[in-house]
Amino acid sequence: MSGFDSFNTDFYQSSYSVDDQSQAGYGYGNTDNAQNKQYGQYDYSQPMGYTAPGMMQPQQPYTGQIFQPTQTYTPSPSQSMYGSSFDDEPPLLEELGINFDHIWQKTLTVLHPMKVADGSIMNETDLAGPMVFCLAFGATLLLSGKIQFGYVYGISAIGCLGMYCLLNLMSMTGVSFGCVASVLGYCLLPMIILSSFGVLLSLQGMLGIILTASIIGWCSFSASKIFISALAMDGQQLLVAYPCALLYGVFALISVF
Repeated sequence: MSGFDSFNTDFYQSSYSVDDQSQAGYGYGNTDNAQNKQYGQYDYSQPMGYTAPGMMQPQQPYTGQIFQPTQTYTPSPSQSMYGSSFDDEPPLLEELGINFDHIWQKTLTVLHPMKVADGSIMNETDLAGPMVFCLAFGATLLLSGKIQFGYVYGISAIGCLGMYCLLNLMSMTGVSFGCVASVLGYCLLPMIILSSFGVLLSLQGMLGIILTASIIGWCSFSASKIFISALAMDGQQLLVAYPCALLYGVFALISVF
């Protein structure tokens, strides 16, 4: 055991002692005291000149009277977001492109073949009148016991497409498909007269043949006159009237048979 004690004594020999630790601790405390003394010398009684950004400034006292709040801003009616009224908007029929005055003028131009057509009005794309005339033509055929609405609209579409291609090849300015459909639809009005006669009498006799030929010439002449005036195709009315007569001849065949 004596040898083991001597071994431990030799192994744990060091220059470190408890006295050194206490002195070091006191020294650390002395450093803190010195710093506290240094910071303690500042006089906090003086007002500070810097204000942090997050700090609120003192509110100003209320200068108004109790139960009488200050007047707030109220926007005038002219400055409101709904200032525009419906009185300034155009009529609904005008927005849809339906002009009864122009419809009436086109109808009179078709009914009066010798009347000079107004090219500015006839060049408009107006399908309201043609749709009504096609419906009226089908209705008069229905009174005769002929349900031909599909044939009427189908032949009209094919005829308008053929005339559109032909007029674009013949004219220098060109024409739109809507204008061709509008003119051919308005010129269908005399064919309604023919189908109305078919309700009262038979069109397969000599009187019916003469009446049918007259109606075909009436429709084709009116259509060619309008196309010539709208497209400035002087001297080409007979060339335009021939395909129009073929188209209206098909409608006449539906009315007669």
